[in-house]
Amino acid sequence: MSEEKWAIITGADGGMGTEITRAVAAADYHVIMACYHPEKAELVRQRLVNETGNTKLEVMAVDLSSMSSAASLADQILERHLPVSLLMNNAGTMETGLHITADGFERTVSVNYLGPYLLTRKLLPVMTRGARIVNMVSCTYAIGRLDFPDFFLQGRKGGFWRIPVYSNTKLALLLFTMELAERLRGKGITVNAADPGIVSTNMITMHQWFDPLPDNFFRPFIRTPLQGASTAIGLLLDVEAGKQTATFNLNNHLHPLSEKYTHHVQRVQLWEETERILSEKGFTVNDKR
Repeated sequence: MSEEKWAIITGADGGMGTEITRAVAAADYHVIMACYHPEKAELVRQRLVNETGNTKLEVMAVDLSSMSSAASLADQILERHLPVSLLMNNAGTMETGLHITADGFERTVSVNYLGPYLLTRKLLPVMTRGARIVNMVSCTYAIGRLDFPDFFLQGRKGGFWRIPVYSNTKLALLLFTMELAERLRGKGITVNAADPGIVSTNMITMHQWFDPLPDNFFRPFIRTPLQGASTAIGLLLDVEAGKQTATFNLNNHLHPLSEKYTHHVQRVQLWEETERILSEKGFTVNDKR
């Protein structure tokens, strides 16, 4: 068992998720494809098995907007004592309106930040020395703003607007990346962030009267899913990338962050506020290894 290599990839059936899964499968990992639509994911799994020759791919259902579902996925992996070498937090959403989950959180915040936070922390006890955690962020973190508790409950202070809410979640995920990397420094687990750039997905459309404008203008210039996934793939698999932690990466290169983000004034506060609000909902984490 100790020689087996296990990878967990959320949103593994999407455009970038499929490309990441293909690369990790080709590297001979056991891959858990953690997906919201398991029936769709099964079709992707079968195709990737045929393409890569790796039969060690399995689909597990998860709804990252539900903290119970995220916790259940982690618990199933913990019960199997799987030695996890790679965790790719790839799944994401950009909601078109205000949707509150059964937990009482805004849905974009749950899928893009709270679910990955809970899943990651619960999985730490089974992560091997040399394991890598990669979080899919976005350059929109730069316009993010975190107001508590509004961030958790409705995405932002004031009325819902999908781009600022999405940006806020990506700032939160970036700060989580930096804080977790520091807490794990010296323990043999690296944590890094990948920015895919603007990728050709259904997220681009604004669902407004001006939809054709961004679609027609941006789509000829944006990246394919493979191009968008390449930075994350490198962080997961390249030998040299395993030596870095607490980094932000774009176009397959490390992009230094300003001290505003590496030592963000809300980095520790976000961690503490997240622990507190999840604990209030009954989700506590024992991530001691």
